Amino acid sequence: MADGGDFYSKDRPENPRLAEDRPRGGGPEDRSTRTGPMHIWLWWVLLAVVILVLFFIFI
Repeated sequence: MADGGDFYSKDRPENPRLAEDRPRGGGPEDRSTRTGPMHIWLWWVLLAVVILVLFFIFI
């Protein structure tokens, strides 16, 4: 049986580092910079759910 180093280095290319296959960072579709009606609507729904839960807990 071959050594660990010999076994894995046998079929490796000269430069085994892979090229970047996806861009890093955000673009126009980056969720962290997206603001709009969906974002505001989400917070209003969350607030309504919290108020309803508190209402039913304390009745």
